[in-house]
Amino acid sequence: MVNLASLWKWLAPGMNIKRWLLLALAGMLLLGLGLALLDRGLVGLMGTAMDWLTDRLTGLPHWLTGLLLSLLGLGMLGGGLLTAFKSVMTVIRPDPSERLVETIYHHRSLKRGPKVVAIGGGTGLSCLLKGIKEYTSNITAIVTVTDDGGSSGRLREDMGILPPGDIRNCLVALADKESLMEEVLQYRFDSGQLAGHNLGNLLLAGLHNVSGGFDGAVRALSKVLAIRGQVLPVTLENVVLGAELADRALVYGECNISASRTPIKRVFLQPARCRPLPEALAAIQEADLIILGPGSLYTSVIPNLLVQGMAEAISNSPAPKLYICNIMTQPGETQGYTAADHVQAIFDHVGPLVDLVLVNCEPIPGRLLKKYRDKGAAPVKVDSAALAKLGVQIRYKYLVQHSNLVRHQPEKLARAVMEIYYGSKTALLERAPVKIYRPARQR
Repeated sequence: MVNLASLWKWLAPGMNIKRWLLLALAGMLLLGLGLALLDRGLVGLMGTAMDWLTDRLTGLPHWLTGLLLSLLGLGMLGGGLLTAFKSVMTVIRPDPSERLVETIYHHRSLKRGPKVVAIGGGTGLSCLLKGIKEYTSNITAIVTVTDDGGSSGRLREDMGILPPGDIRNCLVALADKESLMEEVLQYRFDSGQLAGHNLGNLLLAGLHNVSGGFDGAVRALSKVLAIRGQVLPVTLENVVLGAELADRALVYGECNISASRTPIKRVFLQPARCRPLPEALAAIQEADLIILGPGSLYTSVIPNLLVQGMAEAISNSPAPKLYICNIMTQPGETQGYTAADHVQAIFDHVGPLVDLVLVNCEPIPGRLLKKYRDKGAAPVKVDSAALAKLGVQIRYKYLVQHSNLVRHQPEKLARAVMEIYYGSKTALLERAPVKIYRPARQR
């Protein structure tokens, strides 16, 4: 049933549409008259009437008058419809810098891309999202919520909310206008009582109070940023990350774990039986590709897998499971680790969840190698024989971003991931069900 109230709004003053629709209507009438003169039999009596009017008014041959009227009518019809369409589009798409074809591509073609679930945190996950959003908008980022440092840690302590920092980074990475949003939401205050706080973190904290919780705040900011995909905290419970070190000492808090120089034996969550978001489990169930990392192994990747039900959901999914290995080792977490050590750590915590591992094979500039070695970091060595024993396939790609830091380059990383996805659809053998190894009882 036609909504008459909505229909009437199209005729309201100031819509800048009526005049162009009337022009198009006049063009249709002229086109009809022109066709009547060109072919009298086409419209019968109307053609006879037009013959009489033409003889009286123009004195031109009927065929010439008909042709002129037809051309004029076509011009008015096309011009009226095109201008009316542009008038509507200037409201829907007010930014003239973005071409219409790009808008249609992003909202149509990207919706047909694979359903990708990316699990992690820190700068590694946001780096992946920046690149992968150019291939698909069916993205679900599942983000760890154990951060207790910086602005996120202060807000967590003062307001009792989940740490917003990693969530903010992922929202910015998936934003339709990434460069502008990054400049605004990543702004950090450097004086006063807000010194050290991030504007995006404060915005999420404010939305937390008006949107019915942290998940509501994330959804609200997602709409504001028009992100491609969705960002989900892995759990809404206030969990603390703990670690048992090689000397059996227990350390609590993500910052304390990263700062420790004693090798990590295992990590755990308190409370241990924290529940994941149902939307996260649903996304994993429907995924075409599940990605772990890149990011800190023990503080960004594994904590997500320890949330109750997450490892089981990933294991039961038929989608390929890809682990993106870090380019460099991380002092305090993975010093001296090989690629196989990274994968083995995941297996030790939650069982064999990885089908493929993506590693960097691009040389790293010597000036950066020295800079990182001074801090106790080195390139992650790829021990293919050990990875093969773990039943993991290896994919080598050039992934380094050429800057003052050794990080994954988003476009290179996303391209490599998509090549792996389309190649793995037929290359991976069916895997037998695996047993999920649960962490020991939490203390």
